[in-house]
Amino acid sequence: MKGMGRKGSRWLWLMGAVLAAVGIGQALWPLEAAPVFARQTQQTLIIDPGHGGEDGGALTADGGKESDINLAIGLQLDGLMGFYGVRTVLTRDADVSIHDPSARTIREKKVSDLHHRVDLICGIEDGTLLSIHQNSYPDARYHGTQVFYGDAQLSQPLARAIQDTIREKLDPENTRKPQHVPSSVYLMNHVGCRAVLVECGFLSNEKEAALLREKAYQQKLAMTLASCYLLSGSAQEGESLI
Repeated sequence: MKGMGRKGSRWLWLMGAVLAAVGIGQALWPLEAAPVFARQTQQTLIIDPGHGGEDGGALTADGGKESDINLAIGLQLDGLMGFYGVRTVLTRDADVSIHDPSARTIREKKVSDLHHRVDLICGIEDGTLLSIHQNSYPDARYHGTQVFYGDAQLSQPLARAIQDTIREKLDPENTRKPQHVPSSVYLMNHVGCRAVLVECGFLSNEKEAALLREKAYQQKLAMTLASCYLLSGSAQEGESLI
């Protein structure tokens, strides 16, 4: 590993923002933001690592599965939230699909899995959904995180915070803007809570795919999501304090 340098020193700031409660209050974030943490512990963060089981999602050039990367980031995020005492629910915590036993074909299992996830999410009061995915495209030149949001009033501020923080801390060349989720994304269009989907990067881009499989980079993505959520305000109001 090379010396930390300027980019690494910037990451000390974000790491401190997530891992040092006293540091957040005294140095890294405005003091008036402190009450947000008390509110967040009364809410539930729903962490949704996309795909799972036979549905591996997108693949890297050498066969690495999107579902594995999604789960690794989701588990990292869950651990960070536990540090702050934030209530969390994982839609899955292993390489599984949560479909009905009666589902036989891959399509039936995918549909059943999505329906179960929607039922789970809709049954949680005062929740915020963070759905974690990876992108892919036939043209391998494309790269960079893209954030999508559900209901604009509830979800856009958090989506914007995540997109901006990733650009500032991880990928300065990323000029993407958060977008309203397409109607084709079943999960995001069938939940009523604050909901953000994060396409962390493109597995079709060899360089970015290698980065996304690194544990250290997965930790950085999880810390970004954690810090943005902790300062995102009320799930009902959708306010942003970042």
